[in-house]
Order: sequence, then C-alpha cells, then structure tokens
Amino acid sequence: MTYRTPPTYLGSGDPARQRKDYYPPWLDNLADDVTLEAGVFKGTVHGAKDVLAILSYARTLYEFQDFIYIGKYGENGFVEDYAATVDGRPIANIAVVYMNEEGKTQHLVMNHRPLPMLQYFSRKLGEHFAGTEYAKYCADPSDADRG
Repeated sequence: MTYRTPPTYLGSGDPARQRKDYYPPWLDNLADDVTLEAGVFKGTVHGAKDVLAILSYARTLYEFQDFIYIGKYGENGFVEDYAATVDGRPIANIAVVYMNEEGKTQHLVMNHRPLPMLQYFSRKLGEHFAGTEYAKYCADPSDADRG
C-alpha cells in the first residue's frame, strides 16, 4: 500500500535522525510514588524503583529513536514522540510525562503502536523479566501465537 502520508511508526527513514544517544531528562527525577501506564503493561506500575527498573531495560530494546518531537507540554509536562525499531521491526511511541509541584516525574503514559509491535514489545519485556517481580506487568512470551 502506498500512503499519501506514511504512518509515523515507520520513522523518517533518515539515518541522520536515528539517535542512539538520547537519555530522557525526566528519568532520573522520578517521584517516589510515580506511576506508569502503558499499553504494553498489564496494569499500572507504581513506585520509582519499579518504573526505573522497567524503563531502563525497555530503552535498551530500541535500536535507535527517530524523534518527531521532544519538549515541554503545558506547564507541568513533557512529551516524546518518536519512531524506533526493535529487532528490526518498526514501532513508535508517544510518551507523556507529568511533573508534580516539586518538578519531579509523577505520572507517565506510554502509547506504543502499531498493535502487533505493542504486543511484541510486551512479550520481549516479559521474556526479560520472567521470574522477577516485574513479570506480572508484561505479556507472557509464550503468547506469541496470539498476536
């Protein structure tokens, strides 16, 4: 299929935009009671330790990030809109970060797409976190035949 406007999850195709060095400024500033919601997770992740552990690993799955936008969102927010690849497959995410009154990261919402890659990403996380306290948030790797 030829798209008049290609889906953003396919990225720009420009190798010069494929960043491998990005580190989110909000990741080292998590509130103790931070929450993380994402389509790749079963339920909400609570607490700085858990959010940091999960996101620190999840970031390593991206081969690069091709940013459409990184920056402030309103008075207390931050947005990252990017395409990436995981195992050579295209995926995109819009991350919305909400800061509390102290300027700490209070709430995160991650919106990955398309659906087959969201499921694949969750299974990859499940594979890595199998047997740990974080496995409960991820898809079971054996569910690969379901989507």
